[in-house]
Amino acid sequence: MRVQSLALAAASAALLVPTTPPATPAQPRTQPVVWREAPVSAADLLARARDCTPVSRGRYRSDNGASAKIPVCGTRDAVFWKADMDIDCDGRPGPRCNRRSDPYFAAATAYSQSDGRPLSAERLPFIVVPAPSRIWDYRDHGVGGGSVVAVVYRDQVQYAVVGDTGPRGVIGEASYATAEALGIRPHPLRGGAASGVTYIVFKNTRVSPIEDRAAAVTTGQRVARRFADGS
Repeated sequence: MRVQSLALAAASAALLVPTTPPATPAQPRTQPVVWREAPVSAADLLARARDCTPVSRGRYRSDNGASAKIPVCGTRDAVFWKADMDIDCDGRPGPRCNRRSDPYFAAATAYSQSDGRPLSAERLPFIVVPAPSRIWDYRDHGVGGGSVVAVVYRDQVQYAVVGDTGPRGVIGEASYATAEALGIRPHPLRGGAASGVTYIVFKNTRVSPIEDRAAAVTTGQRVARRFADGS
C-alpha cells in the first residue's frame, strides 16, 4: 500500500506541472542610433577663411583715425573680414543699452524685427556692416538684413544675423549680445576686442523673422558646414 500511494502521488504531481514553457523576460527596446554631425569648429572656419580674395574695391579702418588695412574677402558662398569688435548698443533701449550707458546711442537699427520695432542689441546677436559706398556694397553680394553670420573669436563660434549698418569707412562691429556670447566684454564704451575677430557672412541666406535666434543657429550650422567643407 505504501508503494502504491507513492506512485499515485507522483502521477498526480506530474499532472499539475504546467505544460507551457515559462515566459521569456521582456528585452529592453533599443532606440535606433541617430548620427549627428559634429558642430563646425572655429578652427574649421578659420582654415577656410585663411586666404583672402578681395571683393571690396578698397580697404576699411577698424576705427576712425586708424589706417585702412582691412579688405572684404569673398568665396562663392560667403564674404568675410578680420577685424576688431566694437560694441553696437543701438536699437530698442534696455537696462544695458540706453542713452545713459552709451552717449552715442541711437534708438533705431537699419533693419527692424517682425513687429516693426528696432532690434534689441542686448538680446539679439547681430553684426553691423558698413553702409554701401565705393569701397564695397554688401547688397551686391547676396547680403542683406537677416543674412546669417558666423562670428569667430578664439575657439568660439557665435551665429548671428546682419542687423545694422555703420559708417562707410569703418568695419568690425557687433551687438552687445554677440560680444557677451563670445566672452567679450560687452560694455559699449569700455568693451569690445582690439583684434582677432572674424566675421563670415553667408550669401543668399535670410532668417525670418530676423529676431529668431534659434533659426539663425540652425541655418548657420548648416551653411557653415558647407562653407568649411568647400562644397
